[in-house]
Amino acid sequence: MNGAGNKPMATDIFFEANSLPKPVVIYAHGFNGFKDWGHFDLVAERFASAGFVLVKFNFSHNGTTPEQPEILTDLEAFGQNNYSIQLEDLGYIIDWVCSPDNAYKTEMDTGQLNLAGHSMGGGISILKTAEDSRIKKLVTWAAISQCKTPWGNWSQQKMDDWKRTGVEHYVNGRTKQNMPLYYQLYEDYVQHEDRLNIREAISKIAIPILICHGLQDPAVPVAAAYELAVWQPNAQLFTVDSDHVFGRSHPWTNDSLPAPMEAVVEETIGFLLGKK
Repeated sequence: MNGAGNKPMATDIFFEANSLPKPVVIYAHGFNGFKDWGHFDLVAERFASAGFVLVKFNFSHNGTTPEQPEILTDLEAFGQNNYSIQLEDLGYIIDWVCSPDNAYKTEMDTGQLNLAGHSMGGGISILKTAEDSRIKKLVTWAAISQCKTPWGNWSQQKMDDWKRTGVEHYVNGRTKQNMPLYYQLYEDYVQHEDRLNIREAISKIAIPILICHGLQDPAVPVAAAYELAVWQPNAQLFTVDSDHVFGRSHPWTNDSLPAPMEAVVEETIGFLLGKK
């Protein structure tokens, strides 16, 4: 499947085949992430065994390629990524799921279409839910509350340098790669600030929302979850004593999930099934 700029998006679909329509969960990964980060297949299999179809995908400009879906090799695409591109990508995935030409349509109940997103993907999922009535339930995991990743805490001098040079670099903590961020990321935010306002978006969402967050999250502090819950009082809030990725790491070689991730998955499945 192709996304923004006609760039390909590697996509996986998990379900237990029985030709009966099942509720669908579309998962959006976060900044620096990809669909397989931390052996996400384990999570996907949990949703499939619970009676869902789970769709996970790599955003078109996340830095991976279909040939190397777990390696950040396309740094030019990474540098050109922005929030508008990710919203466009997620829209393509939703359209594909709901298309009558979808080869898996007999397995999908698109009347029960749900979004789940982690970190930046959680913020993107909030924004998309606010503008797409096809979404019936929303789940966020360690979601951002502002579209200012990663420049939110930068000094004015660093911002000025970014504008002057057109690119800023940071070191990926896991891979040690020097990752480019082009100034267009900030320009896209300024140009579409109203559309990218997470506070306004979540405040007008009328469908059920579950907000999950780790109490010890160093990347997106739990204060972001509390903000989201204040802005949308009807949302459910679930916290665990864990970090930004709920105890996982990459690569994750175990055949089971860490306890915090297991708790989040269990809470999410219960919420989507209407048991929470």
